[in-house]
Amino acid sequence: MQATAYTYDPETRSGSVLLDDGTPVEFGAEAFEAGGLRLLRPGQRVRIETEGSGSGLRITLVTLQTF
Repeated sequence: MQATAYTYDPETRSGSVLLDDGTPVEFGAEAFEAGGLRLLRPGQRVRIETEGSGSGLRITLVTLQTF
């Protein structure tokens, strides 16, 4: 799934993304570290992996979108 980086805190290594429908979803340090990233800037397109659905949706991986 693709999304757009919305917020990122380098101290906690957590933040949030906006899904293509505008829904914000938060991610924790575990998901950020699983993607091997060092930095994330708001507006970057990212690829995310999730589990659950609805209000229980959880991001398990955040990485940069590659073509």
